[in-house]
Amino acid sequence: MKNLFLILVVAIVVPSAAFAQTASGIGIKGGLNYNANGKYVESATQASKNPDRNVGYHIGLFGKIGDKLYLRPEIVYTKTKSDYDNDSFEMQKLDAPILVGLNILGPVSVFAGPSFQYILDTEYEGITIGDIEDDFSVGLNFGVGVNFKKVGIDLRYERGFSKNEADILQNNGLSVNDRLDTRPDQLILSLAIIL
Repeated sequence: MKNLFLILVVAIVVPSAAFAQTASGIGIKGGLNYNANGKYVESATQASKNPDRNVGYHIGLFGKIGDKLYLRPEIVYTKTKSDYDNDSFEMQKLDAPILVGLNILGPVSVFAGPSFQYILDTEYEGITIGDIEDDFSVGLNFGVGVNFKKVGIDLRYERGFSKNEADILQNNGLSVNDRLDTRPDQLILSLAIIL
């Protein structure tokens, strides 16, 4: 699965960089995420806890091909944080959204597309978690952007398509059958600059 993700990233970034230089360009982007992962489900009571949202960040590269109708592949490092009662769940991942956008009015555009996600690392403060079901997952991005020459700002929503759970472990490494859904649910605010 890791090799598939790397092949996908190369297949997206290399052609987009080559074509983007003759069309709209390549650039860098970064910003803030307002994130919450999925529910924490306690096996004994089947009660679930929804996380409190928290702020994370992202930084990455993108290519933009086209003008009125455009293709925008990206590769982005993302760090998110969600709070469950007094504990924090942190996740680091690589996102590779492939967005199709449409300029609708002057500098304003709308866009949407799939986001291929690869989880690099997770940490649950004070709690041991097992391996996440799938390191590689797919989600959806959609949003609106405003572009002024080489600078753009966009606001988007990201959601994972399917549950991607991790088991909660006791100190001895045995599962307690509690589960944590690591699927992202976030608002993303980005500043992008075409180089």
